[in-house]
Amino acid sequence: QVQLIESGGGLVQAGGSLRLSCVASIRTFSTYAMGWFRQAPGKEREFVATISWSGGSTFFADSVKGRFTISRDNAKNTVYLQMNSLKPEDTAVYYCAARRYGASMNKSDYEYWGQGTQVTVSS
Repeated sequence: QVQLIESGGGLVQAGGSLRLSCVASIRTFSTYAMGWFRQAPGKEREFVATISWSGGSTFFADSVKGRFTISRDNAKNTVYLQMNSLKPEDTAVYYCAARRYGASMNKSDYEYWGQGTQVTVSS
């Protein structure tokens, strides 16, 4: 059974940083693209960032470009989301997701999802 477990969320002041981690219990993790999505109260889940299986390709939502980075460590079955210069509008539950093969910005392409971790940015 595949599990994705996120951690690293919390409360931070505007301008601060957080690093989210997601550990995946996928035997062939290195063949999966990974993504981060977020959902604010009353809003749809939206794309944040994605990384290819090799880590060679990354894509970001326009709203986080230049502030967030995504990386992975295939030896540890882990994907990271480094979030800098956080803004109150970044407040949301952040989810990691996994899909085989290519990176995608489309949430419906993902096969597996974590339970999410709350990120709250105060002004």
